[in-house]
Amino acid sequence: MDDGMNRIGVIGGGAWGTALAQAAARAGREAVLWAREPAVVAGINRDRANPDYLPGVNLDSRVRATTDLAEAAATDAVLLVTPAQHLREVCGRLAPHWRPGVPAVIAAKGVELGTLAPMSEAAAAALPARTPIAILSGPTFAIEVARGLPTAVTLACADRETGQRLVEALGSLTFRPYLTDDVMGAQIGGAVKNVLAIACGVAVGCRLGDNARAALITRGLAEITRLALALGGRSGTLMGLSGLGDLTLTCSSLQSRNMSLGVALGEGRALADILAERRSVAEGVYSARAVVELADRHGVELPICASVDAILNRGARVDDTIATLLSRPFREEA
Repeated sequence: MDDGMNRIGVIGGGAWGTALAQAAARAGREAVLWAREPAVVAGINRDRANPDYLPGVNLDSRVRATTDLAEAAATDAVLLVTPAQHLREVCGRLAPHWRPGVPAVIAAKGVELGTLAPMSEAAAAALPARTPIAILSGPTFAIEVARGLPTAVTLACADRETGQRLVEALGSLTFRPYLTDDVMGAQIGGAVKNVLAIACGVAVGCRLGDNARAALITRGLAEITRLALALGGRSGTLMGLSGLGDLTLTCSSLQSRNMSLGVALGEGRALADILAERRSVAEGVYSARAVVELADRHGVELPICASVDAILNRGARVDDTIATLLSRPFREEA
């Protein structure tokens, strides 16, 4: 099948962007990977490696890196793999180079601070009008995708034909996109699970046990679903890869940047110290406040997310916050 998507641009040279470029190459496409750091670009083109972000991975020869945004935008589809809080700004820089009809596939997970915009709205506001928008989300650790281990994801696009072309362009034996038109549901699942993963990490760091972590995952899924429904998403989407799947993975492994950060908080370390020693972004730190404010705007109660926000942004003590959660009134399970 000739889907017309032979060259895939990838904006973001970190672990996830590099892994997605590798996945596109494995699907038989040419991947043009944009990175800010000239050293990262040089290492990819010269050594077929990005050791700072994906150590031990040999990159496909069809992955080519550049520091030129215009070059990465001169492709048949563009994957946006920037930190969530920088997505709008990067899209604004891309806009003068964007070709009509080229789809933007958002692989960033978060809610924009200040505007409280989901990623699809932040990107659409900065890119040319009528740019097709898609969301790529699901249970993914970058290193496993880069190594070609079996992975399934959600690809959400309102236009089914565009979505199907993207599935064909990116899909391979080991990278399997499942198509939906629920753009809002798919992205809210990815944004909120980062906050919940911090909560699960705190529970692990405080030695609260596996029962507590299972309860946080389950009640966290209820929080994701309530917010997604309020914003027009569908509950069925949250039972799939971009909801339950992503939440389960991120809340169950210390490979998760958000969960490992929560563990450190639960062990009594200060947030500033944890962030100072990290190169990669734990999106839940920056999305927690925005997720809670977005829920408040729509009259949706998110007690677990609000607890994480209180610890991260409002000076709440971990022990006091746990006690407050545990003292909530009993209620029926819905």
